[in-house]
Amino acid sequence: MSVWSPVTRNTVLHSARTSIAAVISTLLARSLLKLAEFYWAPVSTVVILLSSINPIKLAWQRFAGTALGAVMGALIASYLSPTWWVFGVGIFISGIISALLRIGAAYRFAGITLTIVLLVPHTHPGWIVGFHRFVEVSLGIVVALLVTLVWRLDPPDAS
Repeated sequence: MSVWSPVTRNTVLHSARTSIAAVISTLLARSLLKLAEFYWAPVSTVVILLSSINPIKLAWQRFAGTALGAVMGALIASYLSPTWWVFGVGIFISGIISALLRIGAAYRFAGITLTIVLLVPHTHPGWIVGFHRFVEVSLGIVVALLVTLVWRLDPPDAS
């Protein structure tokens, strides 16, 4: 039995598509848009492309959740000090808003974005950090969806 036997044509194609899409996201975010935290674009691309969830469904969840978390984080960072209890209340309110907007599946992405905007040290005001985070993630989502539409593949091989 060859060491390469678990590597199928499908595995090679998915690996190639994911790496090309991640590089495109990186180059667009870093070189074209010159985003300080450009790495969130390829992270989003990889999350969408390598998920077991339908890419369009996951893209919508990630987009909506990131938008909510970025807005919540920007508002909180602009008006309050990000103490542990303010952070906790922000996460709680994000969950309630997600449910009210009927985007409950997006709550995890709202929580992640809120956490990054509030707890990661930044030199810019909260609204700039939130906006940049939204742009970085949205760029990665768009690249993943475009690559998925242009380069159609069977689902990844199960391991």
